[in-house]
Amino acid sequence: MITAVTTFKLPKPVTREEARSIFLSTASLYRDVPGLFRKTYVLSEDGMTAGGIYFWNSRGEAEALYTAAWRARARDKYGADPTVTYFESPVVVDNVAKEINSGDE
Repeated sequence: MITAVTTFKLPKPVTREEARSIFLSTASLYRDVPGLFRKTYVLSEDGMTAGGIYFWNSRGEAEALYTAAWRARARDKYGADPTVTYFESPVVVDNVAKEINSGDE
């Protein structure tokens, strides 16, 4: 599994409610994206950084989303260029499913 973290340094701070409204305006775009099984939107306490944490089946599927068009849409929406950082996720603790997944099963 791959975890991708995107961040945007915002040009001015946004409130939680402003961020929630912005996030809801794009949330439906991530439904049924191949290989993406969860996205969590995030906002820093000072409202100056926003982003997302994406959980993917593979890096290739993640990279297929973060295209030039995706970056342009993000820039238009947030007024900032996004950064994307990839992490290997060799072990996941899932308290909802009550299991630990090491990817070897």
